[in-house]
Amino acid sequence: MATVTERLERAIEREAPSWGVRPTSPEVRRLSGLDFAILWGDLGIGLLVLVTGALLVPALGLPQALLAIAVGSLIGCVPLALVGRAGAREGVPGMVLLRPTLGTRGSYVPTILNIAQLIGWTAFELWAMALVASRITGPVLGIDGFTFWLSAAALVCLVLSLGGPVVVVRRWMARFGVWVVVAVAAWVTVRVLTAADLGALWSRPGAGGFPPFWGAVDLVIALPVSWIPLVADYNRFARRGSSSAGGTYAGYLMANLWFYSLGALLILGANAPGPSVTGIADGIVALAGGSVVLVALLVGETDEAFADIYSAAVSAQNLVPRLNQRVGVVAVTAIGVGVAAWLVGLPDEGVLTYEFFLLLIGSIFVPLFGVFLADYEVVRRRRPYRAEALFDHRGPYRYAGGFNPAAMTAWALGFAVYHWIAPTSLGGWANAVETAFADWLGLPFPLFDGAVPASVVAFAVAFLAYLAIAGLRRAFSEPAAAAR
Repeated sequence: MATVTERLERAIEREAPSWGVRPTSPEVRRLSGLDFAILWGDLGIGLLVLVTGALLVPALGLPQALLAIAVGSLIGCVPLALVGRAGAREGVPGMVLLRPTLGTRGSYVPTILNIAQLIGWTAFELWAMALVASRITGPVLGIDGFTFWLSAAALVCLVLSLGGPVVVVRRWMARFGVWVVVAVAAWVTVRVLTAADLGALWSRPGAGGFPPFWGAVDLVIALPVSWIPLVADYNRFARRGSSSAGGTYAGYLMANLWFYSLGALLILGANAPGPSVTGIADGIVALAGGSVVLVALLVGETDEAFADIYSAAVSAQNLVPRLNQRVGVVAVTAIGVGVAAWLVGLPDEGVLTYEFFLLLIGSIFVPLFGVFLADYEVVRRRRPYRAEALFDHRGPYRYAGGFNPAAMTAWALGFAVYHWIAPTSLGGWANAVETAFADWLGLPFPLFDGAVPASVVAFAVAFLAYLAIAGLRRAFSEPAAAAR
């Protein structure tokens, strides 16, 4: 017979997945610092992290790549942990957390961008899992099993997403998933370190070109930053904000350092033709001794897709609060499957030359959360939000038509500075940015020839710009209020 505590746990797990965007109650705040270390450590482990690590070594060589990984990981995990702590304190998901800073309607802008990136990540994850699994089973079955594995991966991720974070962390990751992944990753690491000629890899010089050192740091920062819009979706179920922040930072930091470095070693040790999903897969099979290892890593990859799907549905509820969360989960999964099926028609190297996609994500979310932390940590001094005002379009977070002009301006400045330093080549965007800065404004382009980290500078610009604009607004509004 189940105890009262067990029945309460089951009730919480049933209720937590459909909690929506309202502040969580104490009854569902059940996750500890260790739970968050497991969650974010698991989410920091994946095939695409290996690929991103592999992107760094052709240009930099192994020593410089490892240094960039260390610097970028130490920096990038700080805002992830701070925003997670804010989510734990306020009990609301990431996009609702932005309402007091950007305005009730201003939060819709990052919400739409976040949903777009999450659908993109979902498709990439499903595509990568199905591609690698089909390459493993193809020689055995004699058929292309991409469609079968895509359907299987989507079904597993759908079930996890419908379960929600409490169930996934407590009943999947903590009991099984993370330990399998860590054990297999440890085996791969040992095999790589013993099979590869580390002395030769260490002394092999980089070829130069993209990315330069600070561009590599920006690529490392981009992955933890891509999780910042999601972190409060999970940390709102924390028992305490401080423990959730510590667990988040430690878990993601260790995973980011490990898997970025392992990706760099794999691509060099296997002499793969280029950084890609199939190149990484071939490197694992060649250096780690078999396909079973790769299959176990694919099991761990489902957690990343779960987080993308679940958070896309939660973010959509910021736009449409009455949207049924489970309907949103099914819709996002279906769209992700459709995009993944389209990606299979493109060359592997073309799809996964995605460093500019990572920089684009960084340029959007680094300055955005610079503005948020300036507002939450400095201006508001972490004073609790008024829960009822978060959902009142005529309340104190309305500002000007639902938008906070100070926050939107500071965010735009940070975004512009990021692209001034680290332009991307997506769809001719770099040409447009260069025309704006060099031709119209007569400014050097790129700024400092890319010799500074765009993430750090853009964050600082957005952070300080918001404080300056907010200070000026107070300076002018207080005399006006006194005169009335």
